[in-house]
Amino acid sequence: MTAPAAFRWRIEVNRDVTLRRRALCLSALLLVASILCGLLLVAAGADPVLALAALTKGAFGTLHATTETLVRATPLIFTGLAAAVAFRARVWNIGAEGQVFAGAICAYGFSHGLAGLSPVVQLPVVLAGAMIGGAAYAGLAGVLKTAFRVDEVISTVMLNYIIVYVLSMLLLKGPWSEAGGFFEQTAKVDPGSVLPVILPGSRLHLGFPLALLAALFVQLTVARTPLGFEIRGAGSNLRALQVQGASAARIFVMVMVLSGLLAGLAGATEVYGVHDRLKAGAIAGFGYTGIVVAILGGLRAWGVVAAALFFGALVNGATYMQIKTGVPSALIYAFEAIILLSYLAGWACAGLRIRRVGDAL
Repeated sequence: MTAPAAFRWRIEVNRDVTLRRRALCLSALLLVASILCGLLLVAAGADPVLALAALTKGAFGTLHATTETLVRATPLIFTGLAAAVAFRARVWNIGAEGQVFAGAICAYGFSHGLAGLSPVVQLPVVLAGAMIGGAAYAGLAGVLKTAFRVDEVISTVMLNYIIVYVLSMLLLKGPWSEAGGFFEQTAKVDPGSVLPVILPGSRLHLGFPLALLAALFVQLTVARTPLGFEIRGAGSNLRALQVQGASAARIFVMVMVLSGLLAGLAGATEVYGVHDRLKAGAIAGFGYTGIVVAILGGLRAWGVVAAALFFGALVNGATYMQIKTGVPSALIYAFEAIILLSYLAGWACAGLRIRRVGDAL
């Protein structure tokens, strides 16, 4: 019996995806995302063109706006790189958020007793503390996986909550709480430990060039080192890598440590470059947003930098957009979600094809 014509098509996996096809699918879905964002602006009672112009001006319209965008992007570069390194190896580190907190806590703890010393002494201690804290906290999840077979998604998510409560314990009438203060925060850090401003009259600090150096480090590590070969091998075919003598447990722990190290730097640069004090609200959310940045950046170092700058521009320009059009700045997070989902849909569609099959089904 001949099947109806409507049933003579089949969706199949396309294993030979060309760059042109991928670009066309992504462009089409991102165009859909732009239309959806425009409809959201219309629903909010704003002119989409005017809102977009205000968003762009708020992000890049002046030198001050541009430097603020770079400041906003700095922690996202670190957390995006952290997620990208792990995901390239198929290590699902969802704990960059907790590792940001761990890096900030250790940076503050290591430098707390160095007040009055030269920045030459204090700044390396701050950065080293951040890297050690983030790496150790991520390494804990690595040990749980390799020694006790605890899934890293579960362990890293749970560790996120634990470290937030640890910081709250330290700041809520704890040993680090500000004397006479009413908020969960420390007193101002010592001026010698503050990251220096690299552009006078702005808030752009040393953390931004450090983030670019971190991107270069990740790029070279993944592309040109034995560890990078193992990261790429684990992401494509871990079994083949094990046949060659590589240890899956060692690779897993090393990837987690490297990922946590990068995330920890995000906490330190935000505390010592922007807020000059440790408080939970100042560093919350960067780890989760970093996952989105890593995906939009294609899990590549410079793609992460570009995606972080884009997200930094969205967040920084949202305030000016609200002033000019009345659109709530919180709507920008809906834009981020739409863009991410559209990107993922475009990536998935590029790997599928519709093929006509024979009459006999």
